[in-house]
Amino acid sequence: MRGFSIYVSNPIGDATREYIVRMANAGFTGVFTSLHIPEDNPKLLQSRLAQLAGWCAQSDLELVADVSDTGLRRMGWTLRDPARILDTGVTGLRIDDGIDLAEVATLSHAMPVALNASTMSQHDIDILRRNDANFDHLEAWHNYYPRPETGLDREWYRAKNEWFHSLGLKTMGFVSGDGELRGPLFQHLPTLEIHREWNPLAAALDLERLQTDRIYIADNTITDSSLNAFTHYAETGTIGLRLDSVPSALTARVWHNRPDVARDVIRLLESRRLQVLPTKPNDGEAEARPTGTLTLDTTDYGRYAGELQITRRDLPPDPRVQVLGRVIDADRSLLPCIGAGTGITLNQGE
Repeated sequence: MRGFSIYVSNPIGDATREYIVRMANAGFTGVFTSLHIPEDNPKLLQSRLAQLAGWCAQSDLELVADVSDTGLRRMGWTLRDPARILDTGVTGLRIDDGIDLAEVATLSHAMPVALNASTMSQHDIDILRRNDANFDHLEAWHNYYPRPETGLDREWYRAKNEWFHSLGLKTMGFVSGDGELRGPLFQHLPTLEIHREWNPLAAALDLERLQTDRIYIADNTITDSSLNAFTHYAETGTIGLRLDSVPSALTARVWHNRPDVARDVIRLLESRRLQVLPTKPNDGEAEARPTGTLTLDTTDYGRYAGELQITRRDLPPDPRVQVLGRVIDADRSLLPCIGAGTGITLNQGE
């Protein structure tokens, strides 16, 4: 399940509404917003939240609001009155630190509640159990980290998610956007530090590998090209790669990585059988093959002639290999997501 973020601390209008519709049409199912920024005007937040909730309802989107103890008071809400919260159109709360877990346990019988996954401990789980929380309504949602170098460690995150799943809780993580970034730092908003500059689809696929049940875009928007990549992957299961140069003969079909995955290169399964490009030897000096280089084996490689590859790591020049182009920087983080039999399309870059 995938979602995106709309922040009511920012003005919202027609462009916001259009973005919500596009994301919903692309298969995104939820919206995240935050209500606990202290400098915001509560009345303005309430008005914008009502507008956002109406748009989410029209597009059949869940709306989860992040709240702190202070934020609840400033919004005029109390966990003892969940009906008032639900009446605003919010379908769930993400509970930040400082809120009494006994009250959270009671609230969980009335509405879905997302716990702060990044700080939740066994002691907190024990409190929820002692207070008869409805674990069917509880999930574990991680934070995003605006400041560079503070995002979570990948292996720590994996272990934390395994623990939550052992408790029967679904997990959520954020990936950065690549459109309008959120201030005040404008440094992307990932859960994992390694994902800070990654292509949004690549980061989302990596979170899936790390047992993440819900994945949300944290920044204000993603670009149209990234939205198209999500849609393309959802509909076909294939990953589109944009290159700075690619022969047109390679763009008209879906290629597949071999089932026996190589360490250093992606080997396009169909290429030696189809022989779509001339394989004459190189005329000049062989070129280096940095990560993301699309190559063709020439007749100098004997029975491998015609094989197309994309390098997963920097490789030295090989006189038997012709360099065709290179995956653009924005898409190179997708290369580790290409596994056994993954479908791939090659497109001229933007």
